[in-house]
Amino acid sequence: MSAAPPEHPGEKNPVEGGADRAGEASKKQRSGLDLRVLAALVVIVVIAGGIALLTVGSGSSTPAPGTAEAKPSAFHAAGMFSPPRPAPPLALHNYLGQPVNIDSYRGKSVLVTFLYTNCPDVCPLITSNLRVAQNLMGSKESARVQIIAVSVDPHGDTPKAVAAFLARHGMTGRMQYLIGSAHELGRVWEAWGVGSQQDSSQPQFVNHTGIIYGISASGKQTAFYSPEFKPADIAHDVPLLASE
Repeated sequence: MSAAPPEHPGEKNPVEGGADRAGEASKKQRSGLDLRVLAALVVIVVIAGGIALLTVGSGSSTPAPGTAEAKPSAFHAAGMFSPPRPAPPLALHNYLGQPVNIDSYRGKSVLVTFLYTNCPDVCPLITSNLRVAQNLMGSKESARVQIIAVSVDPHGDTPKAVAAFLARHGMTGRMQYLIGSAHELGRVWEAWGVGSQQDSSQPQFVNHTGIIYGISASGKQTAFYSPEFKPADIAHDVPLLASE
């Protein structure tokens, strides 16, 4: 999802008459990715006093405990945790091998999202819009927020792949990108109510929960944003999160 349609891996043409078959296969693949994009557009559903987080892709929804309020008056988020609750544990290593613990960012607002580097649509959109939001804040306000991305692809998100992803989207040094083993990441996904599963029909892709959590300066889950959030909304909410 971006201004220009994402490039998708092509297929090699078989001999004699393979061009038509390859074209049909390419159309099917593009159609599949379009459905992934459409699924990501409806990410957050407030139901029965709780939140259902729809996964990006064809996976099922992953419920998160607690209650939520849609469209609060002060925040521009998709919704709020009511009441705010302590953020789950988050302690991993970044792609440079440095330990990162969300608790060390107390006093700042923290935005936590879940990505993977081979994602063809939603993850690049989230990352690029977070960069735009930082630019809108200016240096003073952007210094009051820390962005943390957690991998949902323990095998594909190698240090080299993450470094290239961050460079490609202008986020080198502007966000923490945390990686780890399937066991290490799995504990974080479970704690944060995040679903992550390899796509059965296109195994190079991962179906995962598309959401951005807004954590207050006191370390509480306060707001949440869908992947198609407007950068101006994040820029507006960061000072509010940093003051709580």
